[in-house]
Amino acid sequence: MTIIYLLMKTDAQIKQDVLDELAWQPNIDETEIGVTVKDGIVNLSGTVNNYSKKIAAEKAVKSVDGVKAVAENIEVKRGHAYKKTDKEIAKAVVDALEWNASVPEENLTVKVEDGWVYLNGEVEWGYQRNGARQAVENLLGVKNVLNNISLLHNTIKLDEVRDKIKNSFEISVGIDINGIAISTDGYTVTLKGKVNSLKDKEDAETAAYRAPGVYNVKNELKVNIPRHKLK
Repeated sequence: MTIIYLLMKTDAQIKQDVLDELAWQPNIDETEIGVTVKDGIVNLSGTVNNYSKKIAAEKAVKSVDGVKAVAENIEVKRGHAYKKTDKEIAKAVVDALEWNASVPEENLTVKVEDGWVYLNGEVEWGYQRNGARQAVENLLGVKNVLNNISLLHNTIKLDEVRDKIKNSFEISVGIDINGIAISTDGYTVTLKGKVNSLKDKEDAETAAYRAPGVYNVKNELKVNIPRHKLK
């Protein structure tokens, strides 16, 4: 007779998996990043010389099974060789927005202070708002991006929100759209239910933002805690 014990993933196991994932990333030096884990919540600390490394580290950690949330405290500090003035950064931001076909840059304004980029204005779609941030967050000299872009009012159609999320999960394994409850209140969408990873949770939120009329998403999805079988 075989006896199977189901064990939850420990914080130590999650930490090791996070360290392994960071080590696999080609553009990240895992020795620059500190990792602590408590109750499935990962805290990242340390200093990197590029904002894209900061974002890449956060994304890598969110793909690890068992991670419930990420507290990201990584600092971006550059040497003098990489120093950019706010004027140079602002010019690069404006150019990046103009080159991105999905972003209506004529509706946006940009402010840069000490490497911090502030995006303001109005767009019709959530994906345009997200696209603006993604277009500028990896530019040289950018320390952080505050996305204050708002959405023009539209009517939310629940079926369109559900279709956006369903389509985003078509290539994923083990995702059941029926396990996600979707409700609307004005221009806000609320997501409830369970998914298999923090990445799936964020993918659902991103997909919901792409639906017409969605101004805000309350992501109350819970991440299933993986269990390991021992014989």
